[in-house]
Amino acid sequence: MRYLQVFILFIVAFALTGCSSSQDKAYKAQEGVHKQRLELVEQYQDCMKEAGDDTMKADNCEQYLKASEALK
Repeated sequence: MRYLQVFILFIVAFALTGCSSSQDKAYKAQEGVHKQRLELVEQYQDCMKEAGDDTMKADNCEQYLKASEALK
């Protein structure tokens, strides 16, 4: 009887740690996407500052903005 209780406790503990680790992985993946999106927005802003009034350069900067929007 005692072995059964220990076994059930082990199974419950294993199940709880398994669920939390997959959730942690999901949070880390989401964090990575947010960081990448922020980097793209910063690159877009820097590119637009460098472009100034030049519309050709400003059009090239749009790729950063579109890439960041794709990560939403």
